[in-house]
Amino acid sequence: MSQSFKKNGFTFRQFFVAHDQCGMKVSTDGIILGATAPVPVDGRLLDIGSGSGLISLMMAQRIHEAGSVPQIDAVEIDLAAVSQSQQNIAQSPWPDAIQVHHADILTWEAPFSRRYTVIVSNPPFFSPGVNCSSSARQTARYTTTLSHQALLRSAQQHLAADGWFCVILPVVAGEEFISLAKKDGWTLRHCRRISEFAGRQPHRLFVAFSLNSGECVDDRLVIRESSGGYSDDYRQLTGSFYLSR
Repeated sequence: MSQSFKKNGFTFRQFFVAHDQCGMKVSTDGIILGATAPVPVDGRLLDIGSGSGLISLMMAQRIHEAGSVPQIDAVEIDLAAVSQSQQNIAQSPWPDAIQVHHADILTWEAPFSRRYTVIVSNPPFFSPGVNCSSSARQTARYTTTLSHQALLRSAQQHLAADGWFCVILPVVAGEEFISLAKKDGWTLRHCRRISEFAGRQPHRLFVAFSLNSGECVDDRLVIRESSGGYSDDYRQLTGSFYLSR
């Protein structure tokens, strides 16, 4: 599977994501989250910490392909990322489907007190420590500006009663996030353990929560075979986004 890579961004099948002004670049984590999160039947989705707009654009494509109208609000605290994501969205097939808000999710109020069927976030996961080379990357990677506890509370505030909240995190941070979520009244409904190569231990967790009780699906995803090529499962998951398979 090849991908058209440019210095300032990535070209997908239906859209281009420039990311040179964003603290968090296009990554496999974001692609997996955008390809795995459930598609809201009513099209209503909230992207917390939306960065370049990658996940919002992926979800807009999936919602459209499912026959619904995307109604996506993307909240981002970094102004440079907001500007670049707005440009990415304006040049996409869904320029009117995604509204980017320059705001802190902790104080942001949804339009018309809207509740969302699906909320997604590729959140910061490093505890405060050594500073990054830029304030944008610091915001994107460290929990200083958005702790996991605060993220859970914000998601609870904006989620519809039957909604889903989905994040992707490194394994240790993900396990801690699950523990925090359960203490806050969330139910874990999907846990996908992701390994970079076949035969290796998982390095990422995709987790989906709801505020209702229910069974949890626990599965695995291997990104690459031992030969280095993408696995069949990863190809199937991401095939509608990459330029070639």
